Amino acid sequence: MKIPLSWLQLTHEKTRLLVAIAGITFADMLMFMQLGFREALFDSSVKLQKNLQADIVIFNSQSETFVKLKQFSQRRLYEARGVPGVKSVTPMYISFAFWKNPVEKTSKNILVIGYNPEKNVVNLPGVNEKKDVLKQQDVVLYDQQSREEFGPVAEWINAGKTVTTEVADRKIKVGGLFSLGTSFGADGNLITSDVNFFRLFSERDRGLIDLGLIQLEKDADVKSVIQEIKKEIAADDVKVMTKAEFIEFEKNYWNSSTSIGFVFALGTTMGFIVGTVIVYQILYTDVSDHLPEYATLKAMGYTDQYLLLVVFQEAIILAIIGFMPGIVVAMFMYSNAAKATGLPIIMTVSRAIMVLILTIIMCVVSGTIAVSKLRAADPADIF
Repeated sequence: MKIPLSWLQLTHEKTRLLVAIAGITFADMLMFMQLGFREALFDSSVKLQKNLQADIVIFNSQSETFVKLKQFSQRRLYEARGVPGVKSVTPMYISFAFWKNPVEKTSKNILVIGYNPEKNVVNLPGVNEKKDVLKQQDVVLYDQQSREEFGPVAEWINAGKTVTTEVADRKIKVGGLFSLGTSFGADGNLITSDVNFFRLFSERDRGLIDLGLIQLEKDADVKSVIQEIKKEIAADDVKVMTKAEFIEFEKNYWNSSTSIGFVFALGTTMGFIVGTVIVYQILYTDVSDHLPEYATLKAMGYTDQYLLLVVFQEAIILAIIGFMPGIVVAMFMYSNAAKATGLPIIMTVSRAIMVLILTIIMCVVSGTIAVSKLRAADPADIF
């Protein structure tokens, strides 16, 4: 089988080839990490919303994000209860409180979520099974994926120990565990009953809620019910959305209203630029070193198009062999980052394909710039 000229050119200088692979691997790893953290940001910020047993949500129109919901009158939610197609309504209460580490006695902010446990509106592992426990006074469920700074709570519970500590300067007991995970807005989470929530936040007005959850009858049309709810409420102090729209609302906040989305996009762009420069330097040096050979091929009758194709083939080969170690390193980094942060950073097929395409484009762009010297190769000048 005839060995392609492009492969022979690349492997002729093995050190240069290894440098090129290392450069592409670094660029790919950088793009993978930026895209991975970006997706983890979005996924973690809407994980609870995805697991809400609700078809429609109501919240204060001035709210920007789930972890900064502004309160509104519960009367708005109960006005919606009379709309045809509505099966049930459930108020949800959300706020931050200081959690005292039961070992180190240090305090750290934790997100507290309260609602009537009889409603089963949170579909997370470990929650509905413990609804009777949640009814007990001063009992909470602890997110076992919370950051380690909150203490070895999950470890103690799994070992059968009783865990008591303080939340908002009130003594509480951990009645069980559930799984949600951290986000860029919250390092840890607690779930409790609405009654216990107001024991923790006694200064709050009981007539104000943070989120209204609405479940519909099976045959109800969501869009039609939303329109009827808006007519019934007839006020602009709340927003009425489907659960899917509420999820997109949250994602859009982190992507557009904060600098985080821009930072990750900039990091991905920088990885692309770094890779382009590295591959360009490799290909340009390769073309310069082999200019006499290219000129000889021209003198033998080979066209510029053929020689340009050789360089582009080199670019594609570099993209593929540089991508393979890049994705391996990225998966290793994902695993470590997920353990360190608690964020759902995982490799997806769509992201791998995206980075592969970006890598090929990166190398082709580099090849396009590098062949400018090849076009000027004149046998008469060389010899």
